[in-house]
Amino acid sequence: MGAKARVRRVWHLVSIGVATALGLILLAGPEGNAAEDSVQQAAVDAGKAALPVPRFVSLKSDKVNVRKGPSTDQSIVWVFSRAGLPVEVIAESDNWRRVRDSEGADGWVFHSLLSARRTVLVTPWSKGGDERVPLYGSKSTSSRAVADLQSGVLGSVLDCDGEWCQVSVDDYSGYVLQDRLWGVYRGEEVK
Repeated sequence: MGAKARVRRVWHLVSIGVATALGLILLAGPEGNAAEDSVQQAAVDAGKAALPVPRFVSLKSDKVNVRKGPSTDQSIVWVFSRAGLPVEVIAESDNWRRVRDSEGADGWVFHSLLSARRTVLVTPWSKGGDERVPLYGSKSTSSRAVADLQSGVLGSVLDCDGEWCQVSVDDYSGYVLQDRLWGVYRGEEVK
């Protein structure tokens, strides 16, 4: 094998190694389950995806226009201004999703502004926002409370078993009774 052929062979092997390393890094991701998240996100991004309706998703951006109908020709009825906010997809039309917020208001959002990442609001239906919900250290109401969460607090879902959800809120992680959260269905399991 000539010198040029050896150089080409080495470059070929190096490029395969770099591509493999990048692929592993992308699969591992910061949360460790990026492959699953990317599959879910691809399904959210696809036109009428194979995902069920209704379902919960979250907002990707701090500014999300909500429109009267599924088109940029439709008027903006309000603007969401909180990234990560959970919303419920209640209908689909091509690349548009009709979403409902925790107060029951609904409108149309372009699919790329939504994320498959699951988030929850703590008892958003509580009047005055003064209700406190314990974040338990384990799946038991007799376990020690790690924190008391105020109504309206936003958290990330780690998993749910149908009765309890493990959530993270700021620097805290623990368990909340599922019926105290908006962003997951009663009895729904989230992995």
